[in-house]
Amino acid sequence: MQRWRGVTAASGGLGRSVVTIGVFDGIHQGHQAIIGHTVKRARDLGIQSVVVTFDPHPAEVVRPGSHPAVLTGPARKAELIEALGVDVLCVLPFTMEFSRLTAEQFVHDLLVEQLHAAVVVVGENFRFGHRATGDVALLEQLGRTFGFAVEGAGLVSDNGTIFSSTYIRACIDAGDVTAAAAALGRPHRLEGVVVRGDRRGREIGFPTANLLTPQHVAVPADGIYAARLVRSDGPVRPDGLSGGGPGLPAAASIGTNPTFAGRDRRVEAFILDFDGDIYGEQVAIDFVARLRETRRYDGVGPLVAQMNTDVAQVRAVLGV
Repeated sequence: MQRWRGVTAASGGLGRSVVTIGVFDGIHQGHQAIIGHTVKRARDLGIQSVVVTFDPHPAEVVRPGSHPAVLTGPARKAELIEALGVDVLCVLPFTMEFSRLTAEQFVHDLLVEQLHAAVVVVGENFRFGHRATGDVALLEQLGRTFGFAVEGAGLVSDNGTIFSSTYIRACIDAGDVTAAAAALGRPHRLEGVVVRGDRRGREIGFPTANLLTPQHVAVPADGIYAARLVRSDGPVRPDGLSGGGPGLPAAASIGTNPTFAGRDRRVEAFILDFDGDIYGEQVAIDFVARLRETRRYDGVGPLVAQMNTDVAQVRAVLGV
């Protein structure tokens, strides 16, 4: 997959293309349907498929401080898009100047002049242009003027629940990582570098990998989770897992460690049946199921007893 930063990176030999546009945070099942349709149409026509997305998030530019929790960082998003078979990923730097383009300018300058769109695939709630004044009806009208077709992709839902990035963020914020995984089509993932913590876990027989996560990421609610820790840097498969497999079984904890009067909110994972050093490694934690809320215990003894119970539950959930 070609990766462009801005349309000025476009190859002169691109020719006609099938284009889809969106923030695509999470690359959830709805996004997968839109991108999958884009790829299929491009292959049917024998031309290139192009996914256009934005960085930073448009909300942060238009309304500073309103940045929503991020489901997938730029690198992860690119990997997931590539795994869907896309030919070109075009990341547009979203600036205040760009946000002021009218709907007509957006279509002419980007879709017609730069990407030579033959087909544009969008969701039924797609909006574009200054103050989001453009909708699918206007896009279809402009398509007739400029010579491209517009094809809609219906919203993906389950039992009446429409899958969206907003819905998934709400699930994660509530700790319902099972519902989030159903909408994503894979477990929700946090990525970061393993850093040294207080080393209390090692002292009581449960050494943990403390994850330093990037700013703005969507961190699940405080609690204990059945999870998998992924170390592999291998290619991403279409199901979102790294090429090295599903990862190492782990009991993940999110919270302030109230038994030891902790104040800093942390993400840490005890890796089952593992004895090694991963300090400084870039890893990921895939959250499979929430086991319980975070609790304060009266001493180390009750805490260790509960942690043994948690590990047994993790084994049951993950089948290890």
